[in-house]
Amino acid sequence: MENKLIVSSSPHVRSNEDTSYIMKQVIIALVPAALAGLFYFRLNALSAMFFCILGTVGSEHIFCKIMKKKSTIGDFSAVVTGLLLAFNVPASLPWWMCLLGGIFAMVVVKMVFGGLGCNFVNPALAARAFLLASFPVAMTAWTKTGVNFVSSANLDAVSTATPLSFLKAGPAGLAELASNNISLSDMFLGNTGGCIGETCALLVILGGVYLIYKGIISYVMPVAYIVTVFVLTFLLGGFNLQFAIYQLMAGGLMLGGFFMLTDYATSPMTKKGQVIYAVLAGVITSVIRLYGGYPEGVSYSILLVNCLAPLIDKFVKNRVFGKEAK
Repeated sequence: MENKLIVSSSPHVRSNEDTSYIMKQVIIALVPAALAGLFYFRLNALSAMFFCILGTVGSEHIFCKIMKKKSTIGDFSAVVTGLLLAFNVPASLPWWMCLLGGIFAMVVVKMVFGGLGCNFVNPALAARAFLLASFPVAMTAWTKTGVNFVSSANLDAVSTATPLSFLKAGPAGLAELASNNISLSDMFLGNTGGCIGETCALLVILGGVYLIYKGIISYVMPVAYIVTVFVLTFLLGGFNLQFAIYQLMAGGLMLGGFFMLTDYATSPMTKKGQVIYAVLAGVITSVIRLYGGYPEGVSYSILLVNCLAPLIDKFVKNRVFGKEAK
């Protein structure tokens, strides 16, 4: 058999990076926030993480067996999806709901459409939306460990409102936050009510910076998204700088911006398209948070722009190599 020389236009990229390497880097980036979740929510967080990951990994393996395909759990994408799903649910969520969410994310959102890279929306966020629609009470039963860095730590979680619940009232909600002893430092460090991975903004940001440093994600989408939310909440919040900063630290803004908006399979291919995509997500997030009936807008904003990504790619294209611009 003759050897064939395949010639193609530049750039000629050679890399040892594969899917499993990328997913391992994402897991490493998520570990600090996961440890923070375990610190604040104790065994409840461990249970949620375990059953979410069990649901994603187990269902992917079983699906491949049923379809007589080689198991793909070795690429670690199912582990990432399960961990991100756990980050997007309350620590108090019953184990079987976590398991069900993991199965939905993997089978309905990912495997049915062809597996990794074929899903058109983020599996973890789609599963969160499914769980929220199916079990709204359980999905909004926020807990707080009551950690007091000055005195002692109370290990018993109690029901609590999230910072976004107070910020829903606009800048006036800042006074409610103060009266409930919720400071910006509490939100930055994670000592507030909310989902497991949404509370400690500091460690989520550090994980995102690590991914940028390793070249796994680009800074373009996270920065465009976060800046858009900051500018809009500042302008629409009566030019209140404190209100805008609190909006950045509250909820899943950092988690969504660094870890879910940047999903390869569901985001545009071009830099210009990615900016448009991230800005649209920021606008939708701000509108939902300020004017919608739901305090948080990150999940739904990203799911909506996921659906717009193919349209953005269709109209925003790089100039073809060797072709004159019109």
